[in-house]
Amino acid sequence: MGSLSESNSQTLEAALSQAHEVYTQKHPACRKNYHEACKYMPGGNTRTVLFANPFPLTIDSGESCHLTTIDGTRYVDFLGEYTAAIYGHNHPEIKAAVQKALDGGWNYGAHNKLEPELARLVCERFPAIELVRFVNSGTEANMMAIATAMALTGRKKTLIFKKGYHGSTISGKVATGKPTINLPHDFVLGSYNDVQGTEELIHSLPKDSLAAILVEPMLGSGGCFAGTSEFLTSLRRLADETGALLIFDEVMTSRLDYHGLGSKMGITPDLMTLGKYIGGGMSFGAFGGRKEIMQLYDPRTGSLEHPGTFNNNVFTMSAGIAGCNLLTREKLDALNGLGDSLRQQVEAVLSRRGIQGTVPVSPLADDMQSAQHPQRPPKMFIKGVGSLNAVHFAGPDKDVLQNLFFHHMLQNEMYMAQRGFIALNIMLTEEHVAQFVQATEAFCDRFDSFLRW
Repeated sequence: MGSLSESNSQTLEAALSQAHEVYTQKHPACRKNYHEACKYMPGGNTRTVLFANPFPLTIDSGESCHLTTIDGTRYVDFLGEYTAAIYGHNHPEIKAAVQKALDGGWNYGAHNKLEPELARLVCERFPAIELVRFVNSGTEANMMAIATAMALTGRKKTLIFKKGYHGSTISGKVATGKPTINLPHDFVLGSYNDVQGTEELIHSLPKDSLAAILVEPMLGSGGCFAGTSEFLTSLRRLADETGALLIFDEVMTSRLDYHGLGSKMGITPDLMTLGKYIGGGMSFGAFGGRKEIMQLYDPRTGSLEHPGTFNNNVFTMSAGIAGCNLLTREKLDALNGLGDSLRQQVEAVLSRRGIQGTVPVSPLADDMQSAQHPQRPPKMFIKGVGSLNAVHFAGPDKDVLQNLFFHHMLQNEMYMAQRGFIALNIMLTEEHVAQFVQATEAFCDRFDSFLRW
């Protein structure tokens, strides 16, 4: 006779298989489109994170806070294009800015009058950025920030952290069984929110070898674990002591406060990287920081070059200006308040059902996934700050439960990341959040016995 654990796993696997069947029957056109895409792209995919079993959705249109698939199914969007669609979809002010760019032509091969306006908005909003340069993605922004630190210091090593993500070529992911496609830099890997371990790691490095410390003030794709004040303050101190540059990757987290999450915590980096929403939904990235560092790129006097065909593309400049003007301090505060409310309501749902444990401050180590661990986490919990949150599962069945939650929310007409990530947009309301919480309650009711150790 099999063990209770084996029986539980089989029951959950059967539930997931049924969810896949319901999903497949509901989305025949999406399935057909996926199989067609597989003829020309590996796995029908050109962006890994969008893949979902048994096949991904194909979106036909977006309006306000809703997405509609080619099958005609309509979802409330709780993913927000992984933070880039903070304005919702088809916002009239963004649409007007893009139309203006269309009317004026868009490939100049020259400066345009929009660049200094967007640069001013960025520098005024983020005090850590005295001078800024534009790129095309957050990945590129972080690549340029590291390159700047290496050029300035003449050093090679860059400290990043486990589960940190700074773009497709700069990842701190470990123990996945898959090779990374990281840049061939000399990366050193630390543990997030581990003050003592990080200090020991840095002091173990050869003298004058560390060029940069690259960190997210809150892990984005790593599960929305916020950096503690003690941890981020210690990185500022360690950078000063070693002569390395402290780089805050705020591609995601800059939306968590009007001046950025680092500024909210009272810590100023040497360089800061941006991306996602600041381009108004267009391809965008930026890196900037202290004037004396960024002046290395001054074509008149500096020693570094930074080309890029689309760095100042008219679509991004125009949409970015519209977006920055639209996203006032008041709107951003309201959005983050809505996200805090969602998280607190989900926490209350879990608490009422006795789904308990030690909620971790950093990504779970493998040995914590055991019922015997003295600090075992709850089998279901939520982490986040403001409008960015992630629903987590723990234990031997965590992956199946995560996928079941994803499909459960789809069945309740809500779209989010398969990994549990949630990014709110300004078109969502308290009613939408109530819908999300109600669906979460229903999930907990259905799988209650599987959410306890």
